[in-house]
Amino acid sequence: MFSLGLKKAPLLGLDIGSTAIKLIELSLPGGASAHTYRVESCALEPLPPAAIVDKKITNPQAVGEAIRKAVARSGTRAKAAAVAVPGAAVITKVITLPAQLGDAEMEAQIQYEADQYIPYPLDEVNLDFTVLGPASTQDEVDVLLAASRHENVDSLVDVLAMAGLTAAIVDVEPYALENACILALGAQAEGQTIAVADIGAASTRIQVLRGGRTLYTREQGFAAAQLIEEVQRRYGLSPAEARRQLIEDGLPDDYGTQVQGPFAEALAQQIGRALQFFYSATFSRPADQILLAGGLAALSGLDRLVGARLGITATIANPFLHMTLAPRVVNQRIERYGPALAVATGLALRGFE
Repeated sequence: MFSLGLKKAPLLGLDIGSTAIKLIELSLPGGASAHTYRVESCALEPLPPAAIVDKKITNPQAVGEAIRKAVARSGTRAKAAAVAVPGAAVITKVITLPAQLGDAEMEAQIQYEADQYIPYPLDEVNLDFTVLGPASTQDEVDVLLAASRHENVDSLVDVLAMAGLTAAIVDVEPYALENACILALGAQAEGQTIAVADIGAASTRIQVLRGGRTLYTREQGFAAAQLIEEVQRRYGLSPAEARRQLIEDGLPDDYGTQVQGPFAEALAQQIGRALQFFYSATFSRPADQILLAGGLAALSGLDRLVGARLGITATIANPFLHMTLAPRVVNQRIERYGPALAVATGLALRGFE
């Protein structure tokens, strides 16, 4: 969203998470009119503990080095990247403006009115906007205004520079996830209310989409950390070994009933609370389906357990479902880590706008 005005080039989607760097590069081999993307590069690189705390970069050198390793591991030659600031670090507001305004006139109008919506001096923020479409009133359009303090954007630009990359676009995490989910759903998304639960390391973000637009976002402080801690405690494993065993499905037979079942129940309860808040605040009908994204979404049976608890069809967010893979991209890696790569994929899609 915060385009830095760089010339268009092959673009890396780079999700700087709290525990890992996730990288995706896409292409459209058939040209702009094609509908099938190809994954050209993919990499995941773990971050050292406390390199990012509360979604803020606290060890820039470690993050920059992890990005450099991810780029090298992927084999990409691209040098431009799209990254994202957390939703909590961004102020957004939908405003209406006359439809006849040109881009320059619209930008001038927004700059003039922005101090009504932004609680910081305008010289302390990065400000951008995008036209969403026609407004409910005639001859007007809805415009999404987004602002984030300079330090939030600059910290991302700086760690990319340490890895030899340039930041072409700084987006917002919920909107990057929205792009990936719309791609994953395709025609299914039309006319439906879609709930998305992005299960991160320290929190789970719940979004509600309708008509390809995010209506609601909420973060719950319940996520992968709780499951990993319980696996560590019950089976006497280190954090790294607990993560590995979870991903590889290598835990003892009682894991499903004693650990995953209670975790899925608690996760569904957290998601349900967030959705009930949305329903009651907006008088909206229940979601038609729920997508599970994030590193834990691919755990065997989690979608079934969450769906049964909420009474909603739950599926795994897989933005790669209809994509092809370049020869250097390992299919098993995409299958295993696909839901964790949703935000990175949404960022990579910005290269085709």
